[in-house]
Amino acid sequence: MLIWITGVVLLLLLGVTCLILYCYNTCFFSSKNRKEDPYSLLDGEQYTALSEGIFFCTQKMEEAPCEFVSIRSYDGLTLSGRYYHHNDGAPLLILFHGYRSMALRDSAGGFILGKKAGFNVIAVDQRAHGRSEGTVITFGIRERWDCLKWIQYANDRFGEDTPIIISGLSMGAATVLMASSLPLPDNVVGIMADCPYSSPAKIIRKVARDRGIPDNLAYPFIRLSAKLIGKFDLEASSAEQEVQKATLPILLLHGEDDRFVPCDMSRQIAASCISYHELHTFPDAGHGLCYTIDPAHYEDVVVHFLHSIPKLQKHMENNAFSMEILKGSL
Repeated sequence: MLIWITGVVLLLLLGVTCLILYCYNTCFFSSKNRKEDPYSLLDGEQYTALSEGIFFCTQKMEEAPCEFVSIRSYDGLTLSGRYYHHNDGAPLLILFHGYRSMALRDSAGGFILGKKAGFNVIAVDQRAHGRSEGTVITFGIRERWDCLKWIQYANDRFGEDTPIIISGLSMGAATVLMASSLPLPDNVVGIMADCPYSSPAKIIRKVARDRGIPDNLAYPFIRLSAKLIGKFDLEASSAEQEVQKATLPILLLHGEDDRFVPCDMSRQIAASCISYHELHTFPDAGHGLCYTIDPAHYEDVVVHFLHSIPKLQKHMENNAFSMEILKGSL
């Protein structure tokens, strides 16, 4: 009888261990030998229908001359980015991409808009993505501290009088919002977040439900796998939580037909935010597709937001592209 009970217990332990490993590998693990294609599309007709515009932006970014730059993260990883110099003394836009993506894909629209607005641009490959080191994706928990390191790099290189905007898409958007409560230097003057999730826990639960898995059963194992193997807690931070301490102006953009990160998540973030913020939604736009589906409206929103920031007004008024948009709305 004792042998039978011991066998059952061992089988249960083995099953739980396999489940935890599966959760970790599925959600958080990124191989050192990962192969990523900037021209691959997410599944679905929303992306297929707009593939020409998506590929155009990526190609423009890939063909533009850039300097590969790197920093050392707080926990010893070498993180890589692409620096695009457009104008001496210009403000700087630092771009952060989404989950299991890369700078060349998710940041291409931001690169093009940044160039039009006369900003110099750093497009970051987040930890465990692209050219950056790391094998653990933490949904913004550790990535927010990487954001601070990139800002420190920029200040060391360009000086603390250079205005900086931090901007991201999807997980990158959540990352910059989670960084909003960190001790950011005074020259960080604003945050732009395109289709952010309100918290790592909520987006993981949502994806589990989408796959027909009861999230109340799956999430505890997913969170446990992050703690035991990844050594981080999924509930250590969230965009919704950190914007309750934010002081910077924040621009939120979200597609109303986002089938991955619901538009309501940006509404929840906006409802929690105590600093000046704007929320603009785009009808019929899917996840990360606001700029692709309606570039004119997207540019109008971004330019007006940037012009509203006192430390950027002079630059925006000296930029022909921005002034054309501003005069058109007068």
